[in-house]
Amino acid sequence: MSTASRIPASLADLAVPVGELAPYHRNPRTGDLDSIAESLSTNGQYRPIVVNRGTHTGRPNEILAGNHTFKAAKQLGWAEIAVTWLDVDDNTAAKIVIVDNRTSDLAGYDTILLADILQDLPDLQGTGYDQEQLDQLLDETELPAPIELPSDGAGTGAAATVDYLQWGYLQWSSTRVRITQAEVELLDALYKRFVDNKDSDMGFGWHVLNEEHRAEAGAGATA
Repeated sequence: MSTASRIPASLADLAVPVGELAPYHRNPRTGDLDSIAESLSTNGQYRPIVVNRGTHTGRPNEILAGNHTFKAAKQLGWAEIAVTWLDVDDNTAAKIVIVDNRTSDLAGYDTILLADILQDLPDLQGTGYDQEQLDQLLDETELPAPIELPSDGAGTGAAATVDYLQWGYLQWSSTRVRITQAEVELLDALYKRFVDNKDSDMGFGWHVLNEEHRAEAGAGATA
């Protein structure tokens, strides 16, 4: 796949030969070149790197932001890369290099939302995550405590139901999948019937996995 096909049309006018650029001379940042190269191969270059012309520093065409994107592009054999230009002195150049890295360090994640987004993707190629990392993220996601509802159900309202049902998940080992409200309701009905019949929930998981069940209007489910 050509370099041109990996640089979108909106950035095509910004493309310059890779061989004309130089990495920042004192970059304190280390990067995962393999992950960046995978992203470039999968997603293309979705933003330009930032390069200092060097009029005030004596170091022409020096990269301030995107040093590892540049290295990954070279690793992939790209002939060109999209660039935006600045022309700043040494102090400003150093500050840009540092703050570009530092703002990434200071950022965080809504891990629950991140896990949801990753699970919704058809594959993890080009995300920087693999399945093992996603499994670990799911394992570390703190689920809310069960909602204690009054025995008569009085005063709980729809809000409690919605709050509870949004946490519909099945998990075994490090695999967790989201289930729908209808599936949660079916499991609730199966569980109630099982406990009513057995006076215990021991063996419920085996029962769910090994018996045929069907939804039944009004009754919820039969086993």
